[in-house]
Amino acid sequence: MIGISSCLAGCKCTYKGSDNLIDEAKQLVDDGKAVLICPEVLGNLGTPRLPCEIIGDRVIDIEGNDKTEAYRLGAKKALEILKENHVEVVLMKAKSPSCGKGFIYDGTFSHRLVKGDGITCQLLQNHGIIVYSEDEIEDFLKFIEKRL
Repeated sequence: MIGISSCLAGCKCTYKGSDNLIDEAKQLVDDGKAVLICPEVLGNLGTPRLPCEIIGDRVIDIEGNDKTEAYRLGAKKALEILKENHVEVVLMKAKSPSCGKGFIYDGTFSHRLVKGDGITCQLLQNHGIIVYSEDEIEDFLKFIEKRL
């Protein structure tokens, strides 16, 4: 079993209330090969919601409200779901303060990227789960083809 960020499989759970559909991700779910996670929803953040970015060790929304605990809760719940389903590899939403891998927004809400990982990405990697960003979709598909 693999894990996929819910928005990548067509669930309308982004902060804007939309999705980031990748057909191959949805097909994996439809084929019963993937379990979905949305750490923000699991952290009890609504949809739609204000955009958030990581500033230092905190997650702050565009109005200055600290949402760190909701992001940590969502990450913990996502990890639990993945462990329960024996997931070893996930495909996550790029640049997200939860799911981003390699690059995230810089905390100024100006669309500038900095090196870094989202809260959930960090937690999953710390627990030995292999994380791919949607920007690495071809590598992800090659990796799972060998495993499924």
